[in-house]
Amino acid sequence: MSNRDASAVDEASVLIAGGGMVGLCAAAFLAQRGIRSVTIDRLKESSPLPRAAFFHMRTLEMFRSLGIEDAVRERSARDFVPEGAIVAMDCLAGRKLGDIMPSLNEGVEALSPCRRLYLNQPSLEPILRERAREAGATLIQGAEITDVRQDPESASVAIRDIDTGAERVLRGKYLIGADGAHSKVRDILGIRYEGRGAFSNSLTIYFTADLAPWIGDKAWSIIYVSNPVLGGFFRMNRTAQAGFLAVNIVGDPLRDPQAASNAAQDVSEDHLIDLVRAGVGAPDLAVRIDGFTRWRATASVAQRFQDERIFILGDAAHLMPPNGGFGGNTGIHDAHNLAWKLALVLKGHAPARLLETYASERKPVAQFTVEQAFARYVARTAPWLHSTQKPDAVVHDLEIELGHLYGSPTATHADPRETFGLPGSRAPHLWLTRSGERVSTLDLIGNYVLFAGADGGAWTQAAAAVARRLGGVPLDAYCVGKDLGDAQSRFAQAYGISPKGASLVRPDGFVAWRSHGEAADPASVLHEALARSLGHHCS
Repeated sequence: MSNRDASAVDEASVLIAGGGMVGLCAAAFLAQRGIRSVTIDRLKESSPLPRAAFFHMRTLEMFRSLGIEDAVRERSARDFVPEGAIVAMDCLAGRKLGDIMPSLNEGVEALSPCRRLYLNQPSLEPILRERAREAGATLIQGAEITDVRQDPESASVAIRDIDTGAERVLRGKYLIGADGAHSKVRDILGIRYEGRGAFSNSLTIYFTADLAPWIGDKAWSIIYVSNPVLGGFFRMNRTAQAGFLAVNIVGDPLRDPQAASNAAQDVSEDHLIDLVRAGVGAPDLAVRIDGFTRWRATASVAQRFQDERIFILGDAAHLMPPNGGFGGNTGIHDAHNLAWKLALVLKGHAPARLLETYASERKPVAQFTVEQAFARYVARTAPWLHSTQKPDAVVHDLEIELGHLYGSPTATHADPRETFGLPGSRAPHLWLTRSGERVSTLDLIGNYVLFAGADGGAWTQAAAAVARRLGGVPLDAYCVGKDLGDAQSRFAQAYGISPKGASLVRPDGFVAWRSHGEAADPASVLHEALARSLGHHCS
């Protein structure tokens, strides 16, 4: 365990299996809330392959809360076109087949203080790793998990140093399995995937070649290609000199669908070069192959997301094709959903039953998102599957990024432009002012937050007493129009309340409860709403 954290003590509140992007986010979110964790990762360092990831607005909002948004955005701007389009071509030198997303951030300003971006995972992971360590998280790299156990009071993992074979046992109150598609944690628990399964043995080719003659003057982020040789997509760096080609289909799927879906069968260098040239439409292009990865395009969700004191998230809990870039974002959102709940339970502010809402909230979101990613795969890469696989109808990206509904009896998603602070939805972004400085409503969320309308002072006056009655749970309260400036008087409409109403927002930024107007006994009403959100039984 060849890093400076290897000598750390063998106990922590939370153990995290997997030190990739999702595991590091879990460590950072927990550290942000004062919860110490130990993360175990088999790799000693991030993979050098430039795996580009598409980060959605909601994910950037989470990075913003960690204080790393600027660092992430700066690193992205070095490598990628910031406001690119997603297009479909027969090949880069050929004919445009369609515009999938004309601009990466078209129309997002009204919905979020953040903007979508691309960033290589090897560039992101050091930022996350440093943020987690700065806040007190411990990372052990170069160690593999050999066993997982739990009892009514704790969870433990046995780990072995990859180099020396030295073994040790780590113990924690809870264990997070963020160890990927081949999760050791999930395997030991006997949790299987369910769903459509794998439908393509795909291939990602990392290469260096000068593609500037075809895309150098175009603001394109992702270029889907479909021709008689292959179906897949390109992602290039800002200078169009290096990037990758993901290949899902080779040849004619109508003639031989099995062979066509086995794109990873031949990984000889000559064949990889031929595929890049076919995708570009330049048979004599000079290409250097920098590496490749085989992977299976899959649409599956784990049977369970929780086993007593053990939780699984990220690819350990759900697998989806890359179309739409939903996989990594969904895993990060899993970690964000779980972290605040673990923190409140570990600090004694909430009963353990609150943790059961991780699975009840995140599994429906995962099922919906997996199906949306599959629907995009069929629409963009494999349209011949439509008649046999019958994918769900494609919904707007905003519904997947910002439109999740927790606890709704009727739907898992909605258009975030039309939810207006509905309980179970993400709290709307709105620019306000505090002490003369512009601030988003989302910037005020970290603890539970009570937002009251301009004439709702009775709600905010009750907040402190309610928090004390519930064991001192952190609760911030603002009267919008008094404590916070709302020059255009937009807050009440945005949150679906009257000036005398109030909205209670959870630490993850989702609305827990709202009252359209005043109440005869605001303290009792607020107490019941907060207690229910914390997982207390209420009569």
